[in-house]
Amino acid sequence: MEKIRRASHAGSWYTDNSKRLAEELDSWLREAALPKSPEVRGVIAPHAGFSYSGRAAAYAFGNIDPTNISRVFLLGPSHHFYTPKCALSTATVYKTPIGDLPIDLEVIEELKATGKFELMDIRVDEAEHSMEMHLPYLAKVFEGHPVKLVPILVGALSAENEAMYGKLLAKYLDDPSNFFSVSSDFCHWGSRFNYMHYDKKYGAIHKSIEALDKMGMDIIETGDPDTFKKYLLEYDNTICGRHPISVFLHMMRNSSTKIKIKFLRYEQSSHCKSMRDSSVSYASAAAKMDD
Repeated sequence: MEKIRRASHAGSWYTDNSKRLAEELDSWLREAALPKSPEVRGVIAPHAGFSYSGRAAAYAFGNIDPTNISRVFLLGPSHHFYTPKCALSTATVYKTPIGDLPIDLEVIEELKATGKFELMDIRVDEAEHSMEMHLPYLAKVFEGHPVKLVPILVGALSAENEAMYGKLLAKYLDDPSNFFSVSSDFCHWGSRFNYMHYDKKYGAIHKSIEALDKMGMDIIETGDPDTFKKYLLEYDNTICGRHPISVFLHMMRNSSTKIKIKFLRYEQSSHCKSMRDSSVSYASAAAKMDD
């Protein structure tokens, strides 16, 4: 029985006009002008409305060589639904305005059998935007290549659970036909986000935010989940995909494939100059096999 997850944010967070959406994505990918590499095994990419983060996201998705990939694991943070675990989709297909992406039911069953995952209701699935915002790019990049999705909603995990899921998923990273799409925005700054860390030594507020984000990005590039945890504890930077990123770092640590993350793009939705301003940061990275 087919169970569809609708493209519930199409028409608001991005256009539901398939022709316009395809043109938009194509132009951003052209602009990023990145060489496609079979060495790229994963990306970290933002998930805001495309008018904010679509251009930045092209610097992640533009690296993908779809030729030998048959499965994409999609790890997104949970914005509305509280769970201390990871949750699996109950859908059989994810719709996008530019093509549908089938779910890999076999892998979902395999993960379910571990007893470590809960299932998310289709309403929870459709309310969450963190994974949906990666779907149009994935549909575009994998056009003409049969690929299946394994969507995993990453809840508010403890450090122990991040390590546990990282260990559990590491074997999938060892299979070169698997790809990983990790969804995260970076600093959410301003009173509306309840976060106003400002180090005056950097000058303007937006420069301080950039320094804070870059510190986090540099740590993520080292691949060390413990140092990333320490950084988050110290600065409490509002990186909404901190748990998916941490799980991915633990996967890398437990995998026999050597992988290196490199950030290729950093943007802010606006430049904060006064304490009344607010912004969200977007960063795109490629996780590449490291010889």
